[in-house]
Amino acid sequence: MLSTFSTTLSDTKMLSSVLALVAILPAFVAAQGAVWSQCGGQGWTGATTCVAGATCTVSSQYYSQCLPNSSGGTTTTVVTTTTGPTTTASAPTGSQTPAAGNPFTGHNIYLTPFYAAEVAAAAANITDATTKAKALSVANIPTFTWFDTVAKVPSLGTYLAAASAQGKSSGTPSLVQIIVYDLPDRDCAASASNGEFSIANNGQANYFNYIDQLVAQIKQFPDVRVVAIIEPDSLANLVTNLSVAKCANAQTTYLACVTYAIQQLNTLGNVYSYLDAGHAGWLGWPANLSPAAQLFASLYKNAGSPSFVRGLATNVANYNALSAASPDPITQGNSNYDEIHYIDALGPALTSAGFPAHFIVDQGRSGVQNIRQAWGDWCNVKGAGFGIRPTTNTGFTAIDAIVWAKPGGECDGTSNSSAARFDFHCALADADQPAPEAGTWFQEFFTTLVTKANPPL
Repeated sequence: MLSTFSTTLSDTKMLSSVLALVAILPAFVAAQGAVWSQCGGQGWTGATTCVAGATCTVSSQYYSQCLPNSSGGTTTTVVTTTTGPTTTASAPTGSQTPAAGNPFTGHNIYLTPFYAAEVAAAAANITDATTKAKALSVANIPTFTWFDTVAKVPSLGTYLAAASAQGKSSGTPSLVQIIVYDLPDRDCAASASNGEFSIANNGQANYFNYIDQLVAQIKQFPDVRVVAIIEPDSLANLVTNLSVAKCANAQTTYLACVTYAIQQLNTLGNVYSYLDAGHAGWLGWPANLSPAAQLFASLYKNAGSPSFVRGLATNVANYNALSAASPDPITQGNSNYDEIHYIDALGPALTSAGFPAHFIVDQGRSGVQNIRQAWGDWCNVKGAGFGIRPTTNTGFTAIDAIVWAKPGGECDGTSNSSAARFDFHCALADADQPAPEAGTWFQEFFTTLVTKANPPL
């Protein structure tokens, strides 16, 4: 789910080619892109402006998209990458002893303005009144904010300041949900979410600096509780995908970076961390349970058993049911066919290994089951619907909360096979197509999530 905030065109040959194309095909280049269509990116030769009411907005070096706005226009908006602060603030930190029990209890979850704006813009383009009303209601459902580039980090301070003000105004403290997601050589077994840092190019030091910047923002607001999911896919890849060269090469760096992240966040006293643990169809296979528990426990102990590491997050950005009425045919052969079976199986192994066995489970896109051709199909699954709303009334003592970790409507990956970050999963028969780049808005997919929501919106 990559979404960067800057783009450059430094290749002289590429620039020359683009200028030549403009000279030869002025009518083609002058065409305007429709709302939600691509309008720029590395190697893009199509329309670079948008129809009235939309703005060509840079999402990454690979992709710009025509996003709707209220004032219209055809200009390109480029937000320059900044490195943010390099030193931590001097504000006092919270208590160094975690609160007893569920960290979600007694707090109001802050609604991220960025996702609310995406939802509002999407709803404005839905003509059916009933569907539009349902779509608008999604803006009131809390989701996590993904900090998948350094450029996004300063916005965390803005959110925390607003959350702090809300807490003081209401008399109930606020809780901000974030996802830490910027490992070097990220997504080592796939392509759609490749990140901005490379291990070979100072990646570990860059990641440490990224964590330092997150810490600096959070440290200024000790009155706001933060729940953080740490690096989706990373540790699960170290359990099952070390046969992939990129994962094997990244193993040491992943462990060092995740260790640094949880140690630094632990110093703040108001950040409760959940390490990502894949899902039932990944680490839930019986053969993977013990190795997974051992990996989580060894990392936790080697980091000094940080007291604010609360447990694990499962099903992040995936589609598995919390508790399926019956096994989906794709799960055949695995007795842990949904997230609660996975958690029930993994929990005792974690406890035995010395890791805290508390969980949060993403159900943001799990409303419809039996829609995948294979359990490993993860990209913009066709026919998916929003699932169980976020709640602490989970019905399971091991589960602190049902959450929406993946903001529904933000794309998993592009179906364009010529794109630099194309992953074949995004072109499978059960993947919704055509799909834009990972992290950008996918209007048709969002509308389906709304109409097929279960329970209904």
